[in-house]
Amino acid sequence: MGARKRIKAEQIKEQNKQIAFARLNNSPIAPRKMRLVADLIRGLEVNKALNILQHNAKDASTSLEKLLRSALANWEQKNEGKSIEEENLVVKTIQVDGGTMLKRIQPAPQGRAHRIRKRSNHVTIIVDSAI
Repeated sequence: MGARKRIKAEQIKEQNKQIAFARLNNSPIAPRKMRLVADLIRGLEVNKALNILQHNAKDASTSLEKLLRSALANWEQKNEGKSIEEENLVVKTIQVDGGTMLKRIQPAPQGRAHRIRKRSNHVTIIVDSAI
């Protein structure tokens, strides 16, 4: 690794130490379905986002709620003296990326086969105080 790359990598690591985030890898829900729920809470205040996720009927909302609670716990660990109620915490970014895809075969008429793609996703939530 070159010097510039190493320096840049170290800068990125230092920036990641300052922010509180949580990642969920290989969630067995399709990314398109997860994005529908993620769009509901993007940019909202944390307590309001948790309330929305608790009362949403979609299956993706339960895994996003757990992930948001994990991001809050990470924020509390990084900021030991502060409490969540005093700070105005916001879901700064929420990113849903496509994960691995399980490819299966569905038998079809006349000896043919249809491909079934079982998609998964990776979700990243960053929680920060609103400025």
